[in-house]
Amino acid sequence: MNFRRVKAVANKEFLHVVRDARSLGMAVAIPMLLLLLFGYALTLDVDHVPLAVWDRSQSAESRAFLARFTGSPYFSLHGYVWSGREIERAIDRREAMMGLVIPKDFPGRLASGRKASVQLIVDGSDSNTATIAIGYADVIVRTYSQDILMNEVRRKGMRPLDPPLEVRPRVWFNEEMKSKNYIVPGLIAVIMMVIAAMLTSLTVAREWERGTMEQLIATPVKASELVIGKLAPYFGIAFTDVAIAIFMGEFLFGVPLRGNSALLFGMATIFMAGVMSMGVFISIAAKNQLMATQLSMVLTFLPAFLLSGFTYAISNMPHAIQVVTYLVPARYFVSILKGIYLKGVGLDILWEETLLLVAFGAFMVLLSIVKFKKKLA
Repeated sequence: MNFRRVKAVANKEFLHVVRDARSLGMAVAIPMLLLLLFGYALTLDVDHVPLAVWDRSQSAESRAFLARFTGSPYFSLHGYVWSGREIERAIDRREAMMGLVIPKDFPGRLASGRKASVQLIVDGSDSNTATIAIGYADVIVRTYSQDILMNEVRRKGMRPLDPPLEVRPRVWFNEEMKSKNYIVPGLIAVIMMVIAAMLTSLTVAREWERGTMEQLIATPVKASELVIGKLAPYFGIAFTDVAIAIFMGEFLFGVPLRGNSALLFGMATIFMAGVMSMGVFISIAAKNQLMATQLSMVLTFLPAFLLSGFTYAISNMPHAIQVVTYLVPARYFVSILKGIYLKGVGLDILWEETLLLVAFGAFMVLLSIVKFKKKLA
């Protein structure tokens, strides 16, 4: 490999990048915009669930019970209704997600020591949110019931029994259980995969469309020199995007970076080398900028978003889909980012994912070179 020829190709591509100021600006602005949109809009936290209440009892006991819901950060009172039909209408209009019905004999049953049943009507169109909201409501009801039992025991002058089993949960790595703490690192992987592939997916296709590929073929530039030369200028842009994403994650979204930042940039370099080589391969195969752009979006964004474990746990997917996820490089980079960001671990833990990323990068570079040789032939 002649590094002089590599430098010449890199300079040629660098001049094109600098001259196209709009594309350069978009390459920096799009990751920032995507991170802002997804970082604020995409959340898995369930709180302030709108609640419609039909209090048929209208008693002090029912108001004390409702105070447990209204005083919780997980529920917000939409309003009081006076019939089951009004609850149905509120849920149909998506003004409320849950409806709570308290019976007329609620205080009488509590006073007599009998069980009092309350009805909880839930909009199950969003099954995940509904399941979590039901869990929150169940905890509130259980806590209220325990308080009633404890007060009754004390009123009778008896000593309250301590429960035989006590759970003391301790959350590691994401103590506040904020979804953005693991969404933002995953977002960095997804955004960088899309942007890195799109940046390089137009490089060779542009040469074919402008008729300059014949001139490159006539030169002594080898396929390996052309591929590496085409990749070099875009590393600077990709590094800038990574630095901006890390800065925004820590100072805008408050996501802690517990691991080594140098290791993070090193892993990002390996990942970007593979993804940008993938973009060059798409560009070589497509020979058309529009087709190359479309292929890069389909082959990067959808797999990275759906099959990397970023939003959906891979263990919950069908077995056949789990096998497919091993072919998605973002799966390994997401795991690496979460390990560095949240756990602060190093290569002693992340060596397997690192080796797989290295293998992916080497394979894509080799595949791009081989594919370009075939085109020369």
